[in-house]
Amino acid sequence: MPYIPEVLASQLRKQQYHIVGSHSAVKSCKYLKEGILGKRLCYKHTFYGIDSWRCLQCSTMVSCNLSCRFCWRISPEDVGLSWNEMSTPEWDSPEVLVEGFLKEQKRIVSGYKGNPVVDRKRWEEANKPAHVAISLVGEVTMYPFLSELIEIFHKMGMSTFIVTNGTLPDKLSSMKDLPTQLYMSLEAPDEETYLKTCRPKVKGAWENVNRTLELFPSLKTRKVLRLTLVKRLNMHKPEGYAKLILRAEPDYVEPKSFVFVGGARYNRGLELGDMPSHGEIREFAERLSKETGYIISDERTDSRVVLLCRDKDAERKRMLQKK
Repeated sequence: MPYIPEVLASQLRKQQYHIVGSHSAVKSCKYLKEGILGKRLCYKHTFYGIDSWRCLQCSTMVSCNLSCRFCWRISPEDVGLSWNEMSTPEWDSPEVLVEGFLKEQKRIVSGYKGNPVVDRKRWEEANKPAHVAISLVGEVTMYPFLSELIEIFHKMGMSTFIVTNGTLPDKLSSMKDLPTQLYMSLEAPDEETYLKTCRPKVKGAWENVNRTLELFPSLKTRKVLRLTLVKRLNMHKPEGYAKLILRAEPDYVEPKSFVFVGGARYNRGLELGDMPSHGEIREFAERLSKETGYIISDERTDSRVVLLCRDKDAERKRMLQKK
């Protein structure tokens, strides 16, 4: 039995995922397309100077050990599969994944060549990605060779970004090569909210999240805590989030509105009205700033996200150096 059952693989392909190997995938981000067409760029361009058209969005694992109510990505449960029905894969080597990711990205970008409004310079640059966002879907730290994968990309002169849910602290602590920027999703101020919001499929998830927060200060790389906030669910107790932020000492914090699209529209008890406005996100960010001393440095109204920096030094260094 393949790791990705056909019932799930067919849905992934319909949603324009490009499956790589037996457990990984690549998908074009909308900001890649808009960047190539000379339009709006991702908020990460505003916050960190990342060129959206040169970003490769991928995942080393299409399944996850959480089932977050706000997640807009397709999950095995959405097509009737249980966590136990996802067999343990035969892990593809990092070399196989790097080759496959770059090949599929080139295939994606080639589709824009004939568009008459394409920015030709950006299209040419998009064929040579400079950034790798290992964050597309699933929990990427489940892949046992993530450190080696990062090492290969870094040797190619590319910057790397990982998003983890923080449930596998031992994986992070054992990584020899860390990403250029490490994101951790912090989705609750307390255990009760966490269980309602993230619906873990494994035992001890909240305890492991706290272990990862305690590990954060020792990780020698740029670190970000991202808060995906949902009204009626986890957008409360800013003082609780603040305590966790102060424990982790990240360089940056990104409170952001959940988006009522994709998987988040399935039967998960959420409504369009649960999306906070940018004003509400800004107000929550101000509460976090007051509780933590972090500085509100930037914001993107269209993305409903605010950037908080740990201090003036972090604020000065937030723009990534171009390779």
